[in-house]
Amino acid sequence: MGQKVSPHGLRVGINKNWDSRWFAGKDKIASFIKEDHEVRKFLAKQLNQADLSKVEIERVGDKLKLNIFTAKPGMVIGKGGQGIEELKVAVEKFTGKNVFINIEEIKNPDADAQLVAIKIAQSLERRIAFRRAMKQAMQRTMRTRGVKGIKVATSGRLGGAEMARTEGYAEGVVPLHTLRADIDYGFAEADTTYGKLGVKVWICKGEILKDRNGEKRDLDSLMGVKDDKKKKRRNNNGEFNPNRKRNFNNERKQGNRTQGRNQDR
Repeated sequence: MGQKVSPHGLRVGINKNWDSRWFAGKDKIASFIKEDHEVRKFLAKQLNQADLSKVEIERVGDKLKLNIFTAKPGMVIGKGGQGIEELKVAVEKFTGKNVFINIEEIKNPDADAQLVAIKIAQSLERRIAFRRAMKQAMQRTMRTRGVKGIKVATSGRLGGAEMARTEGYAEGVVPLHTLRADIDYGFAEADTTYGKLGVKVWICKGEILKDRNGEKRDLDSLMGVKDDKKKKRRNNNGEFNPNRKRNFNNERKQGNRTQGRNQDR
């Protein structure tokens, strides 16, 4: 199940939130869903050079609030805020509603699955070998702090082959079926001379839980795990002794076993 469905949709309500947040009657739900899809397509076309990751949409009455997540906020805002004003006017003309735009900066673009997929697709459009494009992206992502694993798959007429196929690589751990795992998923398409190529990226950022306040907690810090390689020291009674020193508890008498060994030697 976890290998097939979207990792984001599988974890909504567990450690992921809805990208569209609003309430509506039965007669408006379908039209609102379609409008959200059209708005996201419109913004992806308008901001195709701004490394757009995702768009969260909130509705209150006739007002539309857009939270735009991008790695290049300066390109969206423009000089003196001119770019964001032009974008606001364009979206209002497209939807016919009052629009409020909020820009959120992505500080680690190499840890964002959607941006990694877009970069791989752009490399494929520049005719870079697909294996090289995938491996370079994986290396950059694995060097990013907090990333535990990455999985990449590219499908289509790879290398101009007559028959389409899928090739993928993985590094680290990507537990798609573990619901408490923080899995980020991204998809992008590359337009080549041989047709479209699809790029899918899964990035694991560890396992998380939520406390009573609804905030994220890292599973390792919750369990008190600092380093798996460091073993806890225990005293003679089997209890943990944090203040153990050298030659600790060596004053007890040694049995005949030690003497016997010395005599044998």
